Amino acid sequence: MIRQLSAIMFTDMVGYTALMQEDERRAMQYRDRQREVLERLIDQHDGEILQYYGDGALSIFQSAIHAVECAISIQEELAREPRVPLRIGIHTGDVVRDDEGVFGDGVNVASRVESLSVPGAVLISQKVADEVKNQSGISTQTLGRFALKNVKTPMEVHAVTNPGLTVPTPSELGPRASGSCCSVAVLPFVNMSPDPENEFFSDGVTEEIINALTRVNGLQVTARTSSFAFKGQNLDVREIGETLGVSTVLEGSVRKAGDKVRITAQLIDSSEGYHLFSKSYDRDLVDIFETQDEIARTIVSELSERIYGSPPEKLSRGHIHDTEAYTKYLKGLHLWNRWNPDDAREAIRHFEESIELDPTCSLPYSALSSAYVFLGGMGYLPPDDAYPKAREAATRAIEIESDVGESHAALGVVRLFHDWDVRGAYESIQKGLSIAPGSAWIHHMYGLFLMVAGDVAETVDEVSMAVQLDPLSLPINSMLGEALFRSRRYAEARQQFERVLDLDPEFRMAEEGLALTHLVTGGVDKAISILEGIPRRTGDRFKTAGIRGVAYAIAGREHDARRMLELLEERGSAEPDVSLHADHAMIHTTLGELDAAFEYLERSLEERLGFMLFLRTNPMWDPLKHDPRFGRLMDRIGISEEKGWG
Repeated sequence: MIRQLSAIMFTDMVGYTALMQEDERRAMQYRDRQREVLERLIDQHDGEILQYYGDGALSIFQSAIHAVECAISIQEELAREPRVPLRIGIHTGDVVRDDEGVFGDGVNVASRVESLSVPGAVLISQKVADEVKNQSGISTQTLGRFALKNVKTPMEVHAVTNPGLTVPTPSELGPRASGSCCSVAVLPFVNMSPDPENEFFSDGVTEEIINALTRVNGLQVTARTSSFAFKGQNLDVREIGETLGVSTVLEGSVRKAGDKVRITAQLIDSSEGYHLFSKSYDRDLVDIFETQDEIARTIVSELSERIYGSPPEKLSRGHIHDTEAYTKYLKGLHLWNRWNPDDAREAIRHFEESIELDPTCSLPYSALSSAYVFLGGMGYLPPDDAYPKAREAATRAIEIESDVGESHAALGVVRLFHDWDVRGAYESIQKGLSIAPGSAWIHHMYGLFLMVAGDVAETVDEVSMAVQLDPLSLPINSMLGEALFRSRRYAEARQQFERVLDLDPEFRMAEEGLALTHLVTGGVDKAISILEGIPRRTGDRFKTAGIRGVAYAIAGREHDARRMLELLEERGSAEPDVSLHADHAMIHTTLGELDAAFEYLERSLEERLGFMLFLRTNPMWDPLKHDPRFGRLMDRIGISEEKGWG
């Protein structure tokens, strides 16, 4: 018997059995081509094929780096015609060899990682990811934690994301997705009340159950954005589970009449479609929080054997004791979740009225803080107006109830964008994550923090986690594209922006991100076509003027670039509350006029504009980064290359 520590690679050809039944000759050709490529490339990378399994193979390498480099080469070659659809999984662990074959825990894990993969992909375990993370020729991103068959604890799995490789999406992973044995999507509860105006109430019940469940360690909970995308759609629960990558789906209804409420809830296995439990709750309205808490606990109990770790003693958040105050809060929440400035302002009014009626509850304070962060961060309110109000509301929410993750994260965002307090922001956001580890919004905010701190590799991992929790969120998916762009992983960034535009062809953030990606990879004509299409479609000639100016400058169309500078001046006169310093600075940078660019950046620094926090990681500012003035700007902002915040 021989025992050795190795990098273990499993490969498997997808669809081989079906192809054998359809065209045995072609199937054999594909298998022979696969074996020829494996034998040649594995030998070149100092590996050894230990065993063939029909259409697959088990190989070992002395180095995880060699194993991953070999896997990339294999997929690159098999992507050429005749294309062979191969899945690859790699893990580092013990391999035991004797006369009867090859076995060991490491072999089992590598096999399970491979089974998660899709054609054209290379998936690796956390141990392998740790060994290759400093290799400039290998890029990876996390897919999240998985409960693998015959593996004791959930494991982090990563995808290798080098150009040309496939990266599985949550829908491709389907019910195998991260934590598939302990994951749930809460669909919008149906309003069964006679008054359709009670829609806000049923939505609020749904959201509070989601919020309660995000506090359970080991449970993956799909965020509201993605769950509510299925509102009003009569789809098979198995299709929903596959799209969202969850193993269970909670659906139900709410009937409210006076001070009485009946809530029904059914937890369904999304792979088989059968009910895990179904229950009705008849309660007084004053007991609504306890009812939501009870439903959440029932779900946790049902999934308890699959969850690693115990749920907290209290799942739901600070109670509102006044029924009218709770109604005001839910109406505000209903408006706030429409994610536009007018409804956010109206939501703030309802949150403030809820606070007046019952100032002892953290819920409306926490929501109020997030609404002000949104308005300030998106430029719909002056930062000096929005952020102090956000800070006050978040601070009060924490004073009332210290274990509300969203409140701590909202305070962290204020500390980051208003105070430029990197360490304080880190501490607040981390506190929020420790309380609500399943919150897509908090993971999103932490991704923003990491981008500011300059850790773009960790940004990709963190935002990938947020995408996993909220796979249909347009802003979060677009931010993943931006994180990939700032990591200089341009092919992947382009693919990510295109995925967002498949969800919504007119989502501006993704359109502009895609255009920038084309600009830095030589596709200036494609970029200009995208950017010129936005003002034509919207009828607003000011739209994309800044980025258009950059594109024209890169294309050598200096006259058109200066025309965009004039357009920015015109907009500045028409909309004096809108800051356009970043647009001016970027066009001047691209034209090579660095003195003018730094002049606008100095003005931005004086006004403490948020985009200044992101300068260091954005490739569009590369022409400035070797100028001593750039380093002095970074020093004044208070962001250093070292991770002094951790």
